[in-house]
Amino acid sequence: MRAVVYAGTAGEVAVREVPDPVLADAADAIVRVRRAAVCGTDLHVVAHPEHLPAGTVLGHEFAGEVVEVGAAVREYRRGDQVVGADFTACGSCWWCRRGDHWECERRRFFGTGAAFGEPLAGAQAELVRVPFADTVLRPLPPGVGLDAAVFLGDTLATGYAAVRRAGLVPGDTVAVLGGGPVGQLAALAAQACGAGVVVLVEPVAARRATAQGSVAVAPQEARAVVDAVTAGRGADAVVDAVGGTVGLDAAFGLVRRRGTVVSVGVPGASTWPLPVADAFAGELTLRFAIGDLMRDGDALAALVGSGAVDPLLLAPDTVALDDAADAYRAMAQRRSLKTLIVT
Repeated sequence: MRAVVYAGTAGEVAVREVPDPVLADAADAIVRVRRAAVCGTDLHVVAHPEHLPAGTVLGHEFAGEVVEVGAAVREYRRGDQVVGADFTACGSCWWCRRGDHWECERRRFFGTGAAFGEPLAGAQAELVRVPFADTVLRPLPPGVGLDAAVFLGDTLATGYAAVRRAGLVPGDTVAVLGGGPVGQLAALAAQACGAGVVVLVEPVAARRATAQGSVAVAPQEARAVVDAVTAGRGADAVVDAVGGTVGLDAAFGLVRRRGTVVSVGVPGASTWPLPVADAFAGELTLRFAIGDLMRDGDALAALVGSGAVDPLLLAPDTVALDDAADAYRAMAQRRSLKTLIVT
């Protein structure tokens, strides 16, 4: 089969022939990928490939059709239309029973080498093997097409997880840092979940123009705008969809006293100097979140199926599998907000 693989040089990918996946466990399924997507996490791991061997099949966002199932799979049969989570979990351990699938000791993240645990071939390919299929897969929601469904596995799941973890109260003012796909969908999810004013902070004008329903501002304007809509208090919640020092510093500069910062951006460094005196005096809450289709699938399907959140407002580009390398370059250069791969 054809697949997008890490080419062995930082930042470079290629489309190559690789062996077809096969069932390795009775709980596996093989899915024919109809839609995959290029994500910021994909760009991050190929740019920092310490844990990414050359030839690794990339990608973790996918939707498609089940073509084969193991003997232990109960929920899916050949021909079923499905969307996949971006990582796997066993579904039965203590963590999974709590809905904390990311903490599962058997977690594997599609297409990222050993960056987040034991390697697992990715989904920017014609076929993908899905361990623990009954847990990791979700039926394609009624009325939701493949282009929209592919966002459920990671991008929308992450934006929604940020909003839920912020403890949003209807009418709250929410600031979202970063107008990439996760930030845009976090802003839409916040609106759907009852936020009052949502301020989207993004330096790139074209990305600000993409925002729907938010007040989109450049970083240098953010504090004045947040102050204007909160009588100077600051945002009730700030979602950091940038990550690292830049995102967290900016978030702490916008949040009100007793407010909440939720970071979902992949950090570029392993540490960050927490302004602990200000955080203590302001009784601030700092939380982190990782999207989880396995936990939040019903809510995500309802948001998209009802039209409350339309991921296609991001106006994603669409390319054939053979053109995936061009899509990676366009996204790395911020010439594209999101790219879907049709296989």
